[in-house]
Amino acid sequence: MWKRRTEPDESGPNLLDLRPRHGLEWEAIDGGRVVLLVPKFTHPFWVRHLMPRLRKPYIRVKLDDYGSHLWLHCDGEATVEAIGEAMKARFGDSVEPLYERMATFILRLEKEKWLVLDRETEVGQ
Repeated sequence: MWKRRTEPDESGPNLLDLRPRHGLEWEAIDGGRVVLLVPKFTHPFWVRHLMPRLRKPYIRVKLDDYGSHLWLHCDGEATVEAIGEAMKARFGDSVEPLYERMATFILRLEKEKWLVLDRETEVGQ
């Protein structure tokens, strides 16, 4: 389980060093906003037999400006710390407390398996 910390410590990975990447499909809509496409069913039987027959197989989750900005930077390359710096540069003090809000949002998306957190790797590996 990932720990919500901003201070380095020996008991586990630091959230700021992790590299988030998308775990599901999404769409960009006007204004730079993002809509996550969450499948209505995840069980293999229902995915195979029922989802192709559904007119709307996805639940559409619309993100606000902050969530959309964070989502667009979750490419598997940028660390959480770098994404936070980009958010601070774009939105200023309106995102404070920045890292606490980011940690809550990222860990919630990771729990739902909508986002995957990768450990930081050495350059060249």
